[in-house]
Amino acid sequence: MSRVSFTVNGEKASVDVEERALLADVLRDNLGLTGTHIGCDTSQCGCCTVRLNGDAVKSCSMLAVQAQDSEITTIEGLADNEQLHPVQLAFSACHGLQCGFCTPGMIMATVELLARHPDPSDEQIREGISGNLCRCTGYVNIEASVRAAATVMRGGSQVDSPADSKPERT
Repeated sequence: MSRVSFTVNGEKASVDVEERALLADVLRDNLGLTGTHIGCDTSQCGCCTVRLNGDAVKSCSMLAVQAQDSEITTIEGLADNEQLHPVQLAFSACHGLQCGFCTPGMIMATVELLARHPDPSDEQIREGISGNLCRCTGYVNIEASVRAAATVMRGGSQVDSPADSKPERT
């Protein structure tokens, strides 16, 4: 067993873990942060995406001991008190989710994407979420959600509905 200390969603945490424990399992099982989903255990689906020191990582392919002294943000840590993050609001308003299983990882990947590309092209959106699989929505509303969140985060005040924000197809 090893003692691992990190900051999760702004709060210090220290946990005794087996050296082989995955970060996703520690977040869920030890810290009760069940928004981080485990969909494949092979880093293919992206459901387990969290932010580690500001970068999106797939927590099912990372050992918890590798996160020593890191800053971790999970889906639970995006909201500012009672105010949801603009990406969370956009996914809700634009129906960028269906069953919701992939949604936390998709939102975390979108936060990363918009940090790098505040006004992303359709190609950048597709590339930015390409490591996250959705088996329900067909991606049209997810792409609309990303565009709407980008607009709000750049200072716009309205979240477009999917009908108002259709992707350009080439």
